[in-house]
Amino acid sequence: MTHAMLKGSNVPLEVTTVRAVLRWAQGPGVPDVDASALLLGLDGRVRSDEDFVFYNQPRHPSGKVWRLGKKRGAEGLTDTIQTDLAGVDPGVGRILLVASAEGVAFDRVRDLRIVLYDAAAPGGQALAYFDVTPETGEETALICGELYRRGEGWKFRALGEGYSDGLRGLATDFGILVDESEVAPDPAPAAPEGARPLPPEQPAATVPPQPAYGFPQQPPVTQPAYGYPQQPPATQPAYGYPQPASAQAAAPSGYGYPPPLTAAAPDGGFRLPPQGPQFIGR
Repeated sequence: MTHAMLKGSNVPLEVTTVRAVLRWAQGPGVPDVDASALLLGLDGRVRSDEDFVFYNQPRHPSGKVWRLGKKRGAEGLTDTIQTDLAGVDPGVGRILLVASAEGVAFDRVRDLRIVLYDAAAPGGQALAYFDVTPETGEETALICGELYRRGEGWKFRALGEGYSDGLRGLATDFGILVDESEVAPDPAPAAPEGARPLPPEQPAATVPPQPAYGFPQQPPVTQPAYGYPQQPPATQPAYGYPQPASAQAAAPSGYGYPPPLTAAAPDGGFRLPPQGPQFIGR
């Protein structure tokens, strides 16, 4: 009798060797699906990386779990994992049966089903089947079901639990140290043609003020008026008149010209300089 299973249900297995067949329908845009298995210890994790049976490691070292490979049939493509339940190491408590489609979400996989057969009865009736439906459609790896110990025997439980980060994420979650060369990463989107990476950002440089009209900038305090040399304000003559003799001795005259020589008046007072022709009154 074949059991049609619902998610979360289980069925006892009265066989020594079970063949778990993943089947899906072909069609445009349907990705390739791979079957794999993880042998978990009593603590729910793999004991070593050798407990991962997949396309780059198709047989467990014990020889009791192996991948048979893909076939094309009337109902679609298949990939198969076979397990000798009677010979599985007692330290293994569960065997996860996994479907993966690296880089492509399972919402594009149609009619995914896992079917269990008695491997000792080729061509016999299926023991059970479970139609696997993704929960979100974004999953790229699915735990379709698990073989697990119950007392002295084994059972199968339908699961349908998904991972959006592919077989790599699923395997890592159960303790596998994934080699990037063994499990190919999801393809990254190609950069647009002609795109170039931006240079690293540099700290903004402090740019000194630029001079006006291309002339060199000078400190404002030393800039002379109208192109003549700057003189200390204390020695600058007013309105072009000569500075008193006491001031002239202390500093040069303004505007770069030498101060006129003026003689002191006989009485020692200050006398205005000549202002043009002198007119003598009559």
